[in-house]
Amino acid sequence: MTTREENDLLTRSGPGTPGGELMRRYWQPVALTEELKDAPLQVKILGEDLVLFRDGTGKPGLIGLLCPHRCADLSYGRLEPEGIRCLYHGWLFDRQGHCLDQPAEPEGSTYKNEVKHTAYPCHEMGGVILTYMGPGEPPLVPKFHFLGATENNVFTTKVFHACNQLQANEGNFDPAHLSFLHALNPGGDGRKGVYLEMQSVMGKQTRPKIDTERTRFGLRIYAQRDAGDKKYLRLTNFVLPNMGFFAGDGGRSGPTSYSVHWHVPIDDESHWRYDFYYDSNEGVDRDRLNTKVNTEMGPGYRPERTRENRYLQNRAEMKRNTFSGMGIYFPSHDLFAVETPGPIHDRTREHLGASDVAIVQARRMLLNAIRDVQNGKEAPGVIRSENENVFNDLVVLAVMIDKEQDPKKYCAEIVQTQDFHALKV
Repeated sequence: MTTREENDLLTRSGPGTPGGELMRRYWQPVALTEELKDAPLQVKILGEDLVLFRDGTGKPGLIGLLCPHRCADLSYGRLEPEGIRCLYHGWLFDRQGHCLDQPAEPEGSTYKNEVKHTAYPCHEMGGVILTYMGPGEPPLVPKFHFLGATENNVFTTKVFHACNQLQANEGNFDPAHLSFLHALNPGGDGRKGVYLEMQSVMGKQTRPKIDTERTRFGLRIYAQRDAGDKKYLRLTNFVLPNMGFFAGDGGRSGPTSYSVHWHVPIDDESHWRYDFYYDSNEGVDRDRLNTKVNTEMGPGYRPERTRENRYLQNRAEMKRNTFSGMGIYFPSHDLFAVETPGPIHDRTREHLGASDVAIVQARRMLLNAIRDVQNGKEAPGVIRSENENVFNDLVVLAVMIDKEQDPKKYCAEIVQTQDFHALKV
């Protein structure tokens, strides 16, 4: 059972908290590229209020929200070639937080050289702007394939969650819930073929055999379901400290096709889930995904289905089409499951079962990582060399395999034989 002390360690991510110190050792998304256009953007991440802007070169900068002079809000500021200028007294700051100009100070004053505002480095790729908020030299930005993909091969969006990030991320590596929460009547979402076959197996086989394997980046989760003369293998991954990799949209899956949920705290009681749909072979159907997302999302990447409107649950729909009565968009189902326990789930009240083995191990892994950082060690999975910055071993699968095939050997063979964008450790 998770203790109250452990629950606090796992869920508190603000400045100075042990969990927050762990999260700050990794690059994190702070906004979608499409959000940052011709005006500064007020953002909150890991409990810290900041302003995101582009300077005259088009490069993003992330600095403290309030001007260090008299604390006016810099998100209202003027964008200039060198940075952002406060409206109140005209102080000008660059992307590194240096004060470049104080026009009301005496001529010849060097006071501006003494002022250094909070600033965090940024890196833009994969449809998101990433930031590093930790101490010291930033680690390398992970070369996850979806981050380096062209626009044709990745679709990126986000959705607001009114809950702590961990309780939402835990759903990504919980194979058992797929037989229930997301269950649809055959063909209920209009898709056919392999996807329909796998959906049918999950509906009939509600007790998957779950096994786990520690990896250099986190935890690999194997879920097996009987499918007659075959077995359905679903391979997902928990990637430290706040990511889930799982079978791609529409059932397509494999070394070159998968989906990612990246859960980034706004504060302890809310977060953004950044969604990446990746396919390096066939490419992504942007029109279909845009329609799918826009049907369920309102302005500002806020969901139409919320706890306040009971996720627009339809009891008649439960009888004819879906298990949940909440439409066919899986992220809406997830919102119900992760928000209704409350903003911060009290894990001391749980009664975990055999199907929760991956949840238990992921929590233990996070607690160990937090304590490593507290003891002055490097956070696990942080990348400091180009030799480590390859991910041919981060395998995502949803496939039918021979009944006698060992899933771990099957996965190992893929790692050894597949050409993952010609990247090899």
